[in-house]
Amino acid sequence: MADEMADEKAVADTGASPDRPMIRKIGPADLREVLVKGLDDFKAKPSHILLLVFLYPIVGLILIRLTAGYDILPLIFPILAGFALLGPLAAIGLYELSRRRELGLDIAWKHAFDVLRSPSIGAIVTLSIVMMALYFSWLGSALGIYELFFGAAAPASIEEFARQIFTTPAGWGLIIVGCGVGFLFAVLVLAISVVSFPMLIERDISAMTAIHTSVRSVIANPVMMAMWGFIVAGALVIGALPFLFGLAVVMPVLGHATWHLYRKVVER
Repeated sequence: MADEMADEKAVADTGASPDRPMIRKIGPADLREVLVKGLDDFKAKPSHILLLVFLYPIVGLILIRLTAGYDILPLIFPILAGFALLGPLAAIGLYELSRRRELGLDIAWKHAFDVLRSPSIGAIVTLSIVMMALYFSWLGSALGIYELFFGAAAPASIEEFARQIFTTPAGWGLIIVGCGVGFLFAVLVLAISVVSFPMLIERDISAMTAIHTSVRSVIANPVMMAMWGFIVAGALVIGALPFLFGLAVVMPVLGHATWHLYRKVVER
């Protein structure tokens, strides 16, 4: 019965093939389910320590740079917001652990690196380069927007920077334009990566096939994928509030959940 229901939910896609898999329609209940499964995978293999090891050197570098001058202040928010852009890449080992747990295989940490021996490793590297290029493009755009409103001079202090951003017309303009541009980057990253990395973990396909499938998944489920994007963004904001400690749990749960989202959307 479950298989029949899944078939009924599948989107009719003429010419479906291994290079053009069938895409399913999903609903709010599916999003709730993938989050529950993501949390369950995290409980089975907690990865918060690894995320702390990844996050806090970045935070430490920012703090060290701040002690030498305030020229990095305009990039602090873009750097932290960029976690959402790099998330699909950073979670690639978590996808592999979720895949193995789904199959009843050993989920020791060493298996997170099995992706390096994947038949699709070339495509994974290609897509990773694309994601990194988008991340640095976002940082460049954010810096350009700041200089458009405030010029190239570095803020004199953190207090002065906060005053400029929150109490001046230029600051409000920066917030509006910056958030608008950031939203466009987020939509682009969501479209090309929401199922592409998990798909490359499982299948020997090209990067273009994975990206094409991801875009088709978003087109077939625009409302649910938008909802997923807002869930991810909201969870990252909440996780970042207590000095980023929450990200050590939020990011792994979202990573595992993304694997299960791929399972829901792309026909096996």
